[in-house]
Order: sequence, then C-alpha cells, then structure tokens
Amino acid sequence: MLINITLIMLIVYSEIDSQNNELSWMKVENKVTPNEEQIKSFLGGDADTPIHMVNLLKFKDKAEYEDGRETELTGEQAYEIYSTEVQAHIERVGGQLIFEGAVNRLMLGEVEDLWDKIAIVRYPGLMAMVEMTSDPAYLESAIHRIAGLEGQLNIETKVS
Repeated sequence: MLINITLIMLIVYSEIDSQNNELSWMKVENKVTPNEEQIKSFLGGDADTPIHMVNLLKFKDKAEYEDGRETELTGEQAYEIYSTEVQAHIERVGGQLIFEGAVNRLMLGEVEDLWDKIAIVRYPGLMAMVEMTSDPAYLESAIHRIAGLEGQLNIETKVS
C-alpha cells in the first residue's frame, strides 16, 4: 500500500517530458468541487469495478460556512465533523475507509504547499459514490466539508 501511495504522489507532483527526458512540474490546483468535465469523465467510467478514492486534503485556517454562520472552528475541526459523519454514509453504500492520516513531511519531490491530510476510501463501484454524494443526508454532512476545505485533489484509482 505504501508503494502505491508513493507512486500516486509522484504522478501528482511530476512528469517526464518525453521529448527531452527532463522532469517537468505539473500544475496542481486544489478544488472543493469537481468541474463539469471531471464529473462527465467520472460518470463515463467502468461502473462495476471497485474504486479507491485518494483524497489529498488542504484545510482552511478558519472554517467558513456558506450560510454565513459564525464559528470559531478551524478548517480542520469543521472537516473532522464531516469525517465523523461521512463514515455512516460510506458504509451505507458498501464503501470502507481504508486509510486516513495527517501529512507529516514530503519524502520525495517538491511541492509549494503540502496537503494536511490523506484519506483513501474504497467504494464497490463509482455508482455507489454517486449514490452517496446525491443523498440529502450526505449533503447535510458535506456542509462541514465545504466549510473546512481550502481544496483537495480527489484521485480515482483501481487495483491493477
């Protein structure tokens, strides 16, 4: 598992320019929601194969709720509310939290701003994730996710 995570990190951070075999840096842009093209691509994937979603999470210093509520929570604390609540949503669709941990340091490569936390969630297929994220009860929990996250990378992987 550690090797797979390391490979994913290398893919995110760098790529080899095939023209001159030089290392070039990829653009890394954290987001809170996917764009239309990403959703279309995700929904066009293999619906029957289990997927592992690798979440690279970056928290806001202070949580900001879209409804304007006042809070003293940090982004990480708001996200922790979501993280606790989302467990039941994941399990309801047959998914499982595989790994969750704080990022301590970068062992290899370079990045301007390191993520704060990594989580890996296994879903029985992409439609299970779609079902979960469409559920009104999940959307209530996701309010804390949005309040706490500065952005994230959410990488779909499959066991090969």
